[in-house]
Formats: sequence, C-alpha cells, structure tokens
Amino acid sequence: MLLLAACTHDPYVNATNTTPSGEWRIERQIDRVTGAPISSVLLMTSRVSNGNAVFAPPAQMQLACFKEHPVVVIAFAFKIGSTRNAELGYRFDDKPGHEPRVRVVEDYKRVVIDDPNEVARFAGELATADGLYVRIRSLNTARTSAEFKVAGAPAAIAAAYAGCPLTAATHASALPPAGRPAEED
Repeated sequence: MLLLAACTHDPYVNATNTTPSGEWRIERQIDRVTGAPISSVLLMTSRVSNGNAVFAPPAQMQLACFKEHPVVVIAFAFKIGSTRNAELGYRFDDKPGHEPRVRVVEDYKRVVIDDPNEVARFAGELATADGLYVRIRSLNTARTSAEFKVAGAPAAIAAAYAGCPLTAATHASALPPAGRPAEED
C-alpha cells in the first residue's frame, strides 16, 4: 500500500508544470477546485549566508496570490526568527533599500510581505532589476542573507499576480495585518 501511494502525485502539490522566465519558474496549471489558473512563480538561489552555517542551504522566493491577495514569500531551510524579533531588509541593484513590516510564519523559516502597498512597491522595483539582496536580522538567531538573480521578472510578476492584480492594493487585506503581534516568541 505504501509503495502504491509513493507512485501517485498531484501536479497541484508537486509544481512540475512550469515555464522558465530567466531563472524564474512560472507555474502553468489549473487549480482543480476553482478551475482558475494558479498564480504563483518561484525563484531559487544558492547564494545564502547564515551566521550558524558554514554552507547555508538554498533559499526560495515566491510571488503569489493567497486568498485573492498579493504576497511575497521568502523561504529558508533554517529558522530565521519570529515576527516579534526579526526584521527583513531588501535592496534591488543599487536602489535605496526598504525595511517593510513582515510576518514570519509558524515554521519560523518563511518571511511574508503581505501589505498590498509593500507588495506593489516590491514588484515595481523588481520589474526593472537584475539582482535582489535580502537580509534578516533577529534577536534570537543568527543573521541571514540571500542574493537572487531576478532578470526575467516582468513575465513572472504578470503571471504571479494575474489572479490578484497589484492595483487592488487599496482593498482590505484578507490576511492578518503584518504589524499585529503574533502568538509566538
């Protein structure tokens, strides 16, 4: 029985139907529940540093619609802190950097930008950039950084936010506010 279960796979769970745009992977499949295209793109990098790791594992950035709301998710393979004690800063190429309000989700390995105005600013600068530098400072874990090659972003941005256009930034968020304290340490 276990052997048979290992042979089945759902393309929704295993994003195997992707199209490249630069180093971006644009998901090209339909949600079997809603019948709508999945709005999600992924970008990996191996240029990751962490104060606790000699060789840090790769990181991933995802642009997506979640609950009809645009988000940016940056995921690591190790803990980066919590919403209460970590902050994210980012910079595209040589442009001025930003430190948006973010949430670190339950596994403490993913940071989420979910404020519609912050996502719109991020996507606007991403569209014309070649590189993205991200750093995370935390009070209870080591510092972390990642560098992404973001060329090809316009096609990725269009695909990621097709289901929740960035012009909807004035709509109320379906997600908890980023500035709200989380029930975590």
